[in-house]
Amino acid sequence: MSRIAYFGPRGTFTEQAARALAPGEELLPVETVRLAMTAVRKGEADAACVPIENSVEGVVPATLDGLSESTPLVAVAETILPVHFSVLTRRGGGEIRTVASHPHALAQVRDWLEANLPDAHPVASSSTSAAAVGVLEGDFDAAVCAPVAVEHYDLEVLATEVADVSDAATRFLLVRRPGELPEPTGADRTSVVAAAANRTGTLAELLTELATRGINLTRLDARPTRSNFGEYRFFIDFEGHVAEPRVLDALTALRRQCRNLRFLGSHPRADGTQTTIESGFGNDDFVEAAGWAAAVRRGDLA
Repeated sequence: MSRIAYFGPRGTFTEQAARALAPGEELLPVETVRLAMTAVRKGEADAACVPIENSVEGVVPATLDGLSESTPLVAVAETILPVHFSVLTRRGGGEIRTVASHPHALAQVRDWLEANLPDAHPVASSSTSAAAVGVLEGDFDAAVCAPVAVEHYDLEVLATEVADVSDAATRFLLVRRPGELPEPTGADRTSVVAAAANRTGTLAELLTELATRGINLTRLDARPTRSNFGEYRFFIDFEGHVAEPRVLDALTALRRQCRNLRFLGSHPRADGTQTTIESGFGNDDFVEAAGWAAAVRRGDLA
């Protein structure tokens, strides 16, 4: 049985994602995203489940930073969870003066709180489940939590299906130490983090390497390198799998352009979206072109 670390404590959306990505495996809750990755790097866990982006609040900086620092980890799977919250209170609780949750969660229910609990003061906590624990211990009057939290904490459900944006969702990754990758499926995502020279046109040059090979970009983010002010790492997701000739060709070109290029994985997309391949940019086209070049080198021009 594998051991899967996840951003806990118990009762978070990340626990739900870990259950979906690794059904039946042992789950290890830890206090932060960074600690989940550290558990994998130290061999205390076989993999970690971490949130990567939310459709309302955007990327999760702690995950991006954790993937770009220390020893490499690669994503081997992903899942997307709809994000609807439950508001939990103590049983027989009285007036609600404080509502606690993770800042991302509070931001996603801001309108609901203003409409339904206008006199309650929002309080940030380290996680949605930490807020539930705070309610049990009397620190807060209510907590905005993942629905699974009620399975772990003896609290009363004040409201369910709470969300300002009805189709909000969060994408989670399952990351491991480098090794064998999932096989390509035709509906895959490849991710890298690139540190390039700080000069005019650098980002355009990197993206051109994808465009000239007909590779569709799916996400682009930047995070500071923390070494020199104004220098950034670029996190790039695009369609395709490293096993495909056109993707491998793009990666080798990006490696030439960058001071450092870290491969973050190739894995099936959770939404099942098939890779877009335009005429002239198929893998067979790249294989045929490489064969032609090899023939030229041999002097076989027939």
